[in-house]
Amino acid sequence: MTNIHNLTVEEIVSKIDNKELKPSEVVEGLYDRIDAHDNDIKSFIRLTKEEALEAATKLDELQEKNEMTGKLFGVPVGIKDNILTKGITTTAASKMLENFNPIYDATVVKKLQDENSVSLGKLNLDEFAMGATTETSYFKKTTNAWNSKLVPGGSSGGSAAAVAAGFVPAALGTDTGGSIRQPASFNGVVGMKPTYGRVSRFGGIAFGSSFDAIGPITRTVKDNAILLDVLSGVDEFDGTSADEEVNVLENIDNDIKGLKIAVVKEFMTDDVNAEVRESVEKAVETFKSLGAEVEEISIDHLDKVISIYEIVSSSEAFSNLARFDGIRFGYRAEAENLEDLYKKTRGEGFGEEVKRRIILGTYMLQAGHFEEYFEQAQKVRRLIIEQFADVFSKYDLVLGPTTAAPAHEFEKPDDNVWMTDVLTIPANLAGLPALSLPCGLTEDNRPIGLQLIGNHFEEGKIYNAAYKFEQQFNLHDELKNLTLEVK
Repeated sequence: MTNIHNLTVEEIVSKIDNKELKPSEVVEGLYDRIDAHDNDIKSFIRLTKEEALEAATKLDELQEKNEMTGKLFGVPVGIKDNILTKGITTTAASKMLENFNPIYDATVVKKLQDENSVSLGKLNLDEFAMGATTETSYFKKTTNAWNSKLVPGGSSGGSAAAVAAGFVPAALGTDTGGSIRQPASFNGVVGMKPTYGRVSRFGGIAFGSSFDAIGPITRTVKDNAILLDVLSGVDEFDGTSADEEVNVLENIDNDIKGLKIAVVKEFMTDDVNAEVRESVEKAVETFKSLGAEVEEISIDHLDKVISIYEIVSSSEAFSNLARFDGIRFGYRAEAENLEDLYKKTRGEGFGEEVKRRIILGTYMLQAGHFEEYFEQAQKVRRLIIEQFADVFSKYDLVLGPTTAAPAHEFEKPDDNVWMTDVLTIPANLAGLPALSLPCGLTEDNRPIGLQLIGNHFEEGKIYNAAYKFEQQFNLHDELKNLTLEVK
């Protein structure tokens, strides 16, 4: 039988459409893969095998009747566990929500269901999406699909590792400051943080509401565009969702001759690992060979993005996490009075990283500090937004590394790990779409990611450039060989 774990979304759709495979065969094949290897990688918090096989069997019946509807008919997916799934426990990888069963689906989950995809389960993450290694999860520590000694990145580490390991051809992640792109880079897969408002956030457990985005992680650029096409659109339940035309696939195979690409000088400093810089420089030459016009530029205030992000996102996290009070839902501590209930519930239910951010947010929003920190951070954020607006008045795309270094070993972060935040956070600050795709491997076989940032709602340009680059450098074949050897 076909090595189902090596198939892309596009290939699965084709094989089911041609009746070379049944949806149930695809689902069963991937569960075999998961059963064989996920005890090592630990990408899933919860599998939904019974529900998935039941759904796949119903799709088999439709296939027999030639009633195959939906862009993702029979395609298995994984859902990051901070995205609500009706009747299926959604934990945000926290003790606080260990037994929380939502009464409705997130809009993105409903959209996937409407296209007849099949969810295989809920994927691990840093608790409440706060972290960069998936080590802050209450339940387990996910490892990198390429090497179990390496971190998978975060917070969408479970999603990226599951795709790289061949457990699912596509997964949903969330990105507040790089949490789709960084793990995609570390695991050698493709991850898109869409424009703020492109994809509904309804049903996504909020971290930083003005930063958060839900997006797809896949093995190939085309698969990623297929997923984003399904996920996009205005939503009556999300007032920040945008009623913009969805055309991310329309021009994906166009010639990119004359495309104007800006390489940001501040993204290519000595704080970026030498092998990463070399791979990105080779990528620049590839784009030039494809006819793109590439120039170096400078963007002001990028040295301030980490401070802005910490202040604003922690303040928003403080506000969003106030709902977890031990009364309405979630974990509830034993207490003699209301004040103790709040203190004990949050003290026992939240992990250390979540508490740190709550405390920081509390401080930032206190009287006397709000004007000094929060308001000033928002003003500089506006300056950065204006800087990028100026860049995109002259260029089509911004290019740079996704991360400052490849994946590091657990408890052995690189000295320049902070630089990755400088690379990924600007897109969240400005609400811009940004994609990570593989562009190289280090000498010791660690993936290197290339980041392409576009103007608002111009994901189509990003996919076009990325697709053309992928035809010159494709890590998918490496993944096929790699995942047969996952230990």
